[in-house]
Amino acid sequence: MAQNDKKSKANGKNPSGHHAQKAMEPIWEEEHGVSEPTLVIDVQGFEGPLDLLLQLARNQKVDLAHISIVELVQQYLDFVKTAHELRLDLAADYLVMAAWLAYLKSRLLVPQRSDDEGESGEELAGLLQFRLQRLEAMREAAGQLVNRNRLGRDIFKRANPEMVVVEKKHLYDVSLYDLLMAYAGLRQRQAVKRVEVGKREVWSLKAARAILVRLMGEAKDWQALDKFLFAFIPTAHERRTALASTFAASLEMVREKQLDIRQAAPFAPIYLRAHTKAEGPNTINIGGGAKPESN
Repeated sequence: MAQNDKKSKANGKNPSGHHAQKAMEPIWEEEHGVSEPTLVIDVQGFEGPLDLLLQLARNQKVDLAHISIVELVQQYLDFVKTAHELRLDLAADYLVMAAWLAYLKSRLLVPQRSDDEGESGEELAGLLQFRLQRLEAMREAAGQLVNRNRLGRDIFKRANPEMVVVEKKHLYDVSLYDLLMAYAGLRQRQAVKRVEVGKREVWSLKAARAILVRLMGEAKDWQALDKFLFAFIPTAHERRTALASTFAASLEMVREKQLDIRQAAPFAPIYLRAHTKAEGPNTINIGGGAKPESN
């Protein structure tokens, strides 16, 4: 009852306040969802004076770049005046904004002198329009983020799949011949082994001659050829190449009159010794002749 008396008193004092009161009702209803006909004004309902200016600009239903600054300023001043008439406490930001807007309105309405310093009314109005446009863009971006689909409210994940065990049974219709052929093919694949032929060591004539020179030295007695090589043949598979290379090297050394060679019979042991000039050129006796004397 007291509130209605205050409203009537305020409206009776100032008709323009009644107009501002009517203009503020849709603002409050849009922001807070209040549909009651009684006027309830709470400055805390807006985040700041710039937020209130944006809502007033929206009521003009025009582009923010083409709003009427003078009309917007007048609506804001009516809002502040009506709030004072209703004995509401206003934040300092709203009063500061009201003073600045009153100054802006005066700059727009009063002709400017050429020697006036500071920004013109058009520049101040453009700055206000820019701040309102930026606030509008922030609000739209925030609204888009809030209105996105939320997991668990608007969209839902797929539930855990059911653990269905699939049992498979393989049935084969084959004959005994097919089984035997499959078994034979398996055994054949398993029996195949990789055969690798190892590299055989070959004694060169140069190496065999070097060994003969070192072993024979100045030996004057007959020595069997194979006895020289036992200490230099590490493996059995090198015996054949060692004997062949050493025999060929010994023949070369006999031709150069560095060794004497003798063999009593075919396939008999071959004997070697250092060359002696006493026996002359008849020293070579391969496959015949007397057996050398053993000391």
